[in-house]
Amino acid sequence: MPILQLDKVTKRFGGIVAVKDISFALEKDEIVGLIGPNGAGKTTIFNLITGVYNVTEGNILFNNESITNLNPVLIVQKGIARTFQNIRLFNKLSVMENIRTVLFREADYNLGQVLIRTPKVAKVEKQLNERAMDFLKVVGLTEYAKNRADSLPYGFQRKLEIARALALEPKLLLLDEPAAGMNPEESLELVDLIRKIKDMYDLTIILIEHHMDVVMELCPRIVVINFGEMLMDGSKEEVQNDPRVLKAYLGEDYAYA
Repeated sequence: MPILQLDKVTKRFGGIVAVKDISFALEKDEIVGLIGPNGAGKTTIFNLITGVYNVTEGNILFNNESITNLNPVLIVQKGIARTFQNIRLFNKLSVMENIRTVLFREADYNLGQVLIRTPKVAKVEKQLNERAMDFLKVVGLTEYAKNRADSLPYGFQRKLEIARALALEPKLLLLDEPAAGMNPEESLELVDLIRKIKDMYDLTIILIEHHMDVVMELCPRIVVINFGEMLMDGSKEEVQNDPRVLKAYLGEDYAYA
């Protein structure tokens, strides 16, 4: 049974059709690339899966349950988390506080207990700090825990956003251009990180990325969309050799000899 299934999903903004009849499914533990030219509708698909946009037509299933047009908070609670094409951190908070904002949902104390600083509050706060540091350790940011988020280099901000998504304990992780703005060395490190978190947290992952070296390294299977419609769904070898994909997006540099 697929963990995620899109069935003829369409999104219209007035008279503009952003995506049309998109259908694909992900099995548990897959890592799938979602590629296409700028404006193809990739991020729109992420926004439909996560409830940011309402679906105009079609259905989205997660663990065989419809999440179509469900409230985004409920979708997160069911086990779907994401990062964003444009980084969305709490810039004025510290690196650790960015993780704690997610973990506070686990804090089982009330305002009165906070005001008098009961032993329970101190214990829970200590546990939250330790858990936050665990997530920062996974992405290699523990030494920056007290730094303001906006003081981090761009690539580190990307890693912090991934750590915050992991703190939501997802089953399905949507990564929207995680290598954007990274140099080749940082991109290679990101590939290793994504592999590590996939295995560590037993994740299924959908990856939007324009760095094709990252996509080809990570994704055995790739879904290609163009002008809001499915172009193909196949192995990376099939995608690299499909003339429609080469014409629409990849170019000859990514074709096999």
